Amino acid sequence: MEVIFKITRQQQNSYPVLKSYLLQVEPGNTILDCLNQIKWEQDGTLAFRKNCRNTICGSCAMRINGRSALACKENVGSELARLEKISSSLNQSQTIPEITVAPLGNMTVIKDLVVDMSSFWNNLETVAPYVSTAGRQVPEREFLQTPQERSLLDQTGNCIMCGACYSECNALEVNPEFVGPHALAKAYRMVTDSRDNNTEERLENYSQGTQGVWGCTRCLYCDSVCPMEVAPLEQITKIKQEILERKEKSDSRAIRHRKVLVDLVKQGGWIDERQFGIQVVGNYFRDLQGLLSLAPLGLRMLARGKFPLSFEPSQGTQQVRSLIESVQKTD
Repeated sequence: MEVIFKITRQQQNSYPVLKSYLLQVEPGNTILDCLNQIKWEQDGTLAFRKNCRNTICGSCAMRINGRSALACKENVGSELARLEKISSSLNQSQTIPEITVAPLGNMTVIKDLVVDMSSFWNNLETVAPYVSTAGRQVPEREFLQTPQERSLLDQTGNCIMCGACYSECNALEVNPEFVGPHALAKAYRMVTDSRDNNTEERLENYSQGTQGVWGCTRCLYCDSVCPMEVAPLEQITKIKQEILERKEKSDSRAIRHRKVLVDLVKQGGWIDERQFGIQVVGNYFRDLQGLLSLAPLGLRMLARGKFPLSFEPSQGTQQVRSLIESVQKTD
């Protein structure tokens, strides 16, 4: 079958351009097979990463038809089937099907599909992704873990550091200080490792500002593109829960945001926004600067008749409260 590959070509510090390549392929050919075919038969200048059979899985991550994936895992047939569903819903049709390939996002392009992953690795290092020093001391005998303790490491241990989640992270696009879902997924592996004795310091570090777990926008893209089902957002949520169990509302705005949100939903079914601003930003009238920062917004809302002067609990508040309390008991 004939397929047109539209590949983003780019030199460092230059504008990207799309270049098209017409290939004769089989539905079972992987995207990486097709890139190899282009490089070997049509254009030897095309640059992309791969490390097949060198035990470095994840090297060929790139954006395929708009979402980050492994080129060695996705094949022509499945991609065209996915595109057909999209095009049929938009009433679009093409004589020769097309597949687009672009470099990963949130990283600077070096050439074509090769990106500079320095920020990716540097951010990983900030979470200290290794067992604490005391835990790494050579013991008189091997470290012992129960099957249950070891099973807690399975999901996060599957991460192959491909960069797909980092590429799709919306939080990173607006906040370069955020360490990224890959780092925080690895961070949870350290938190839950029974051999590590540095949990409290780790949680304090992971809770700092918007650099750590509170910088996550919970968009779910990281989970949706992860080829190994590590579910970074799930791991970030687990770290948040560990932090919340150890912290009081007065400790930080991020802690108050989560705890006040739950408290207000339990009280009213939905959120009384007046109390939410005062309790979270104003720290229950203790943070004068925070309260003053709310004043311009409050005045604009009053001027436009948008400020809620009263609050009525939603229907089913008792049921919502019961559900939340049931979940909290299971935790």
